[in-house]
Amino acid sequence: MAATLLGRTLVIANPKARSGLSVAAIDYTKSFLATHVSLAESCEFYMTTAAGDATVRAADAAGFDTVVAIGGDGIIHEVANGLMKIDRATRPALAIVPFGSGNDIARTLGVPFNNAEASLSRLAASSRRTIDVGCVNDEFFLETLSFGIDAAIALDTTDKRAAGTREKGEQLYVTSGIKYMVSGSKGFACAFSLDDGPVQHIRSLIFAIQNGPTYGGGFRICPAADPADGMFDICFNVKNPPIPILLALFGLARFGKHARSSAITFKRARHIEIEYEDASIPCQADGEKVEGCRFVVDLLLAALDVFC
Repeated sequence: MAATLLGRTLVIANPKARSGLSVAAIDYTKSFLATHVSLAESCEFYMTTAAGDATVRAADAAGFDTVVAIGGDGIIHEVANGLMKIDRATRPALAIVPFGSGNDIARTLGVPFNNAEASLSRLAASSRRTIDVGCVNDEFFLETLSFGIDAAIALDTTDKRAAGTREKGEQLYVTSGIKYMVSGSKGFACAFSLDDGPVQHIRSLIFAIQNGPTYGGGFRICPAADPADGMFDICFNVKNPPIPILLALFGLARFGKHARSSAITFKRARHIEIEYEDASIPCQADGEKVEGCRFVVDLLLAALDVFC
């Protein structure tokens, strides 16, 4: 048989993504792959039924050439964590048919989202690319890791989606953002170091470690972040502005214009250690909750192949 782009392919899909709207995307994907026989050598589908299913199935995907994730950032995050458990030499590549609320990983990879036809057409014309992967306390992430208020916002949007909110994407992130910007404006005491640098102490309102430029459905928190450049981009506050200015900065972050503020600074590093005084500090990786108060963060260079 002639070589195909994806080779032996496993599709892991979340039929509940976007309140069940992803079912049509799953059906379209089955039809598309059956029709475009030159795209995949063979294809197997797996439907998740609970949180964590995708990680378990992806971790057992040795022998496949490609794993396709259908759903939002949550299932893509789970699939990536499963793939990272496979030895690098035999690790399948990741492809995505993004169908979620935030879709930040899709934005970074340049994959059309919430449109299965466009996503699969892009996949058929894509090429294989290698990207870096973040790791925090043995949890892997592709796009974003954050602590404090911004993490509380991201986790609140996840909870709202699970509860069936009708808010989507940017609107959902904004309503949660206003709520936590007002209530958490005093910040969280922490000590951190970047690579081999000195320990620094701040009261963090925002501390975002980015492998890609956006979170929260397109907020450009680290506009220059690139998942293939061998460095994290890091955004954190060096001042604690009053609530009106804080809310203004939140709005400016939608377009990356918060970078002009003297209250914010940007750094780059591959290794970060950060410890919070508050053991209940909010922390999220690609929108998923990470617990603890001390975090060791590393960038794993060229760790995953993706189609985009």
